[in-house]
Amino acid sequence: MAAAGESAAPVCVLVLGMAGSGKTTFVQCLAAHLHGQRCPPYVINLDPAVHELPFPANIDIRDTVKYKEVMKQYGLGPNGGIVTSLNLFATRFDQVMKFIEKRQNASKYVIIDTPGQIEVFTWSASGTIITEALASSFPSVVVYVMDTSRSTNPITFMSNMLYACSILYKTKLPFIVVMNKTDIIDHSFAVEWMQDFETFQDALNQETSYVSNLTRSMSLVLDEFYSSLKVVGVSAVLGTGLDDFFVQLSKAVEEYEREYRPEYERLRKTLEKAQNKQKRDQLERLRKDMGPVCMQGNTLAGSDDASAMGPSELILTRGNLDEDEEERESDTDDIDHEVTEESHEEPAFKNFMQETRMRYQRRSSENE
Repeated sequence: MAAAGESAAPVCVLVLGMAGSGKTTFVQCLAAHLHGQRCPPYVINLDPAVHELPFPANIDIRDTVKYKEVMKQYGLGPNGGIVTSLNLFATRFDQVMKFIEKRQNASKYVIIDTPGQIEVFTWSASGTIITEALASSFPSVVVYVMDTSRSTNPITFMSNMLYACSILYKTKLPFIVVMNKTDIIDHSFAVEWMQDFETFQDALNQETSYVSNLTRSMSLVLDEFYSSLKVVGVSAVLGTGLDDFFVQLSKAVEEYEREYRPEYERLRKTLEKAQNKQKRDQLERLRKDMGPVCMQGNTLAGSDDASAMGPSELILTRGNLDEDEEERESDTDDIDHEVTEESHEEPAFKNFMQETRMRYQRRSSENE
């Protein structure tokens, strides 16, 4: 088995596949193989609708979100319930990232099993959030599990390849196609179709429908896609082909470090610059908004130098006046403020008493 020891961070393996392709069985086989190698993986289940898991999961979405309760509460069908459950789980995915970081020294691999409804994860906002969160912090590889026994027809095979191509361009991550169920039929025919265009055309000649003509045209487009595609034949039931899978996985991790990580680092720096610029703009707006207040404070203080200060500097200097200003203001210390207040209060009280006496006398004369 090829280890991913070149990177200190664990390798995140996102397993995607259509319903019935053997995706969950492949995850079970992968986890068992790693346990046998004394390299236990960190397993995450993102399928809220699965009844039973054939493997132990470190993090299970079903422990956080109740799929049937979501369907009842929001009045949704099965697919809508899965999408909403994933969206709810994605809002707390930062906690999952912290758990992975804590276990990165104990586990070399993080295996993520996704819902059987592949489009729910691939094209949903939550799937994008989860994929980008993992890829921005850890080496991440997308594994597309394909049912080899159902792909013997060239049109079905082309449909699978188009779907794989769309996932590749959607996730923008290193990509491995796992042709599962090689215990039923060997995957060599599919490899030959990808490597030899003429062989695939001969297989298509047996089909005369409009779809076959479209498939023939699309096969020319996918030549470039095939040239860089990593393909492995695996039997999840028998456990064969896993050594080849880990060899391809090691190459995919190297590809991530060489091509994908620099891009994510560039995007991260761009985001940090944008955030810093936004903070500076907010501070500048705050300075402008605080400008009139600062000028009024400067006039009261009688200091010309304070006008050049910003809000934070002005706040810090308030209460710390210069010695000259302290001397000027200290002239008022000789005044007895209590005596002054009493001198103002005494005449006011006399006036109040005189006015009250005069009003009382007028009322008495009117009553007489």
